[in-house]
Amino acid sequence: MTAETVFARGHRNVTALHPSTFEVTRDPEISTTADCIIAVSADKGAAMLSEEFRRAAADEDAIIMATITCAGLTDVVKGWGSAKLTFTDDSSMVFRVSDYVCGRTVMVNADKPAARLNRKLVDALARGNEAVIELKVEKGKRPQPSLDLLFEGI
Repeated sequence: MTAETVFARGHRNVTALHPSTFEVTRDPEISTTADCIIAVSADKGAAMLSEEFRRAAADEDAIIMATITCAGLTDVVKGWGSAKLTFTDDSSMVFRVSDYVCGRTVMVNADKPAARLNRKLVDALARGNEAVIELKVEKGKRPQPSLDLLFEGI
């Protein structure tokens, strides 16, 4: 398993209402329209993650876990890596429900976006508390699409 720790803080404008992503940025300020950003002033962007982490995550069978902790509250987001990940952006990291990839993308096919994060955690982030985002990558077999559910019970 490969791990990274990102240190950041919340911000008064954190709303975490975005339906398909969440983002952690190195920028110290965000506007009220930044509904995907959950933490600011991060000590790393995607390009600053270790070579070991980037190599492990850039694989179709990489399982990625993001554990977000703030003010004693925690939420975990699970998703997948991708051979398409490039980790070229040094200003932010984006975690996506979709399989869209750009230089900021760190996780695809996440099991939850900003809008589904623990709301008590989001409130703590909106109060500007310190945040820690722990990222872990391990190998796993990505489930293949199946038609079995269509024929279940027939």
